[in-house]
Amino acid sequence: MRAATRTGWSRADWAGTADAMLRSVRPFASPRHARITLPGPVGGYGTEVDGLEGFARTFLLAGFRIAGERGADPDNVAQFYAEGIAAGTDPTSPERWVRLDEHPQAKVEAASLALALDLTRPWLWDRLDPAVQDRVVAYLAPAVGDPTYPRINWVWFRLVVQAFLRSVGGPWSADDVAEDLATHDGFLREDGWMADGHERAFDHYVGWALHVYPLLWSRMPGAAGFAEARRERDTALLDRYLLDAVHLVGADGSPLVQGRSLTYRFAAAAPFWAGVLAEVPSTPPGVLRRAATGVVRHFVDRGALDERGLLSLGWHGRWPAIKQAYSGPGSPYWAVKGMLGLTLPADHPVWTADELPLPVERGDYVRAVRAPGWLVGGTAADGVVRVVNHGTDHAVTGDTKGDSPLYARYGYSTATSPLLDHDSWANPHDQAVVLVDAEGRTSHRSGMDVGVTEVVDVDGVTVGLGFSSGPVRWLEPDEAQQHHGSGWTGRHHDAGTVAVHSLVRGPWEVRLVRVDAVTEDHPPTALRLCGWAVAGADVVPTEGPCVQADDGTRSKLTVLLGQTTGSGVSRHEDAGPLGPVAAVPWAQLSVVPGEWSAALLELARDTAARSAEPEVRLDLDGPTTWVTTRWPDGARTRVALS
Repeated sequence: MRAATRTGWSRADWAGTADAMLRSVRPFASPRHARITLPGPVGGYGTEVDGLEGFARTFLLAGFRIAGERGADPDNVAQFYAEGIAAGTDPTSPERWVRLDEHPQAKVEAASLALALDLTRPWLWDRLDPAVQDRVVAYLAPAVGDPTYPRINWVWFRLVVQAFLRSVGGPWSADDVAEDLATHDGFLREDGWMADGHERAFDHYVGWALHVYPLLWSRMPGAAGFAEARRERDTALLDRYLLDAVHLVGADGSPLVQGRSLTYRFAAAAPFWAGVLAEVPSTPPGVLRRAATGVVRHFVDRGALDERGLLSLGWHGRWPAIKQAYSGPGSPYWAVKGMLGLTLPADHPVWTADELPLPVERGDYVRAVRAPGWLVGGTAADGVVRVVNHGTDHAVTGDTKGDSPLYARYGYSTATSPLLDHDSWANPHDQAVVLVDAEGRTSHRSGMDVGVTEVVDVDGVTVGLGFSSGPVRWLEPDEAQQHHGSGWTGRHHDAGTVAVHSLVRGPWEVRLVRVDAVTEDHPPTALRLCGWAVAGADVVPTEGPCVQADDGTRSKLTVLLGQTTGSGVSRHEDAGPLGPVAAVPWAQLSVVPGEWSAALLELARDTAARSAEPEVRLDLDGPTTWVTTRWPDGARTRVALS
């Protein structure tokens, strides 16, 4: 076992971090350890759920540690959690756990309990008093036949619990297992990607839930008879997914800042460890270890663990506004999924092999990821990964919700966060193409028709192409919102129809926009194009619609086509987790239905000089529109729009 050549972490560093996290939560345990209620405001589901959540999620990490050490346990972690299990399952105890038939969140936490008990069977479960074992079975049993599990990643909570129950002689239902596996199979999209339900919901849950749970479930004794026929296929799907997933990690280890439950932070490392456990053939273990370690170190090195060693609600440090309605003070500890690699013992080859570079460390790329409709671009000069989004909105075609900043923006990256303040949920301000009305409202696009994402080679120059279009609308948000991550609900009013095409190369995107129709009863007053939001302790506007954060991250927007009526930089206080101030370059243009507008968007941390003024020209050749582009580095391309 040795330190990694790129991240500097050996298995001992992983283990030391995990052990410190487990020690740090002990002062917040109830007298018999059944509840671990961490400091902070009470979560949306109440303090009893908070206590169960704190126990179950840290117990999962304890399970990884005990399993990976083959029972060696100098901190007596197994006894600590065994005492909590005895009290939590005792219906007469003042520390008893909320039951699965009392609150839906208990169904989530029950899966972590079952996984950890399965992983530590010889050292914990087998040593529990038989009466406690019976109480555990009784506590988990309401999962059997329960029709209320949502048809999203929650099907795996029921699958995991029933697999454990079956392995210890408890109740289980073959019909439930078949139903849940069939539901999961319905999530499958192209290239190993899965949607979290029927909507275009693509986010970190694809990796840390919809690929990780099948792998762990398949290794549980209670999955016998079901898992064998699926194992080869599921491994192949994970293998293919990981080919894309490693392209989504920045050189600094940051995962993409996109999707809900971002406070789970380094849970984003979990699918890489799943790949190691499954021995996927297409991505070397050295790359998977590099990705996983980079993600965890990214957060550890940036203050995710506070002065008490606790994970707070936030991203790097504490930022409570990142929470969803279901978030409580113990919720961030689902980050421990990203420490799944600790189940691998010290003599496993992954700990002795050299780390290998991430794709973004090997060179520039642009990659089309078909299922979520993403063009993924990485640049080696600054290590930033960017996504241009033409297919993900946590909605379905024709939906009329508002745009979720977590899903429906045109761009996400490892260096920026979408604006997440109240006004940005109601009115998109960053990475957006919006119509603006006389009151200053900006339009929403969720429910759009998605087109193609592809990569083409133009005389040796690689360009990504993407397209989406559809009706856009003004939104009058409902006063009460669910706050689960999807777009806001409310009354909507049609604003028009907008088509957007993207050409992606290096740190740049040429964004082509055509307003095809506008409403006559409430016509828009302008078309606004909004660039990347950069954040930090301070952000400084520079020449033109351009802004630079104190860490050197620069966002610039240059209008290439259209009648510009104004431009500038908008400033937003406490609107995201990457710094107290965020800023966005924007430009406003006249609305001329049927006419093209275009802008060049840039996001970069490098200081390379640009050798040419960017230009775009559109030409019609019969039914085909050709786009000729001169890029800031002088390269030229000519491509046909889809």
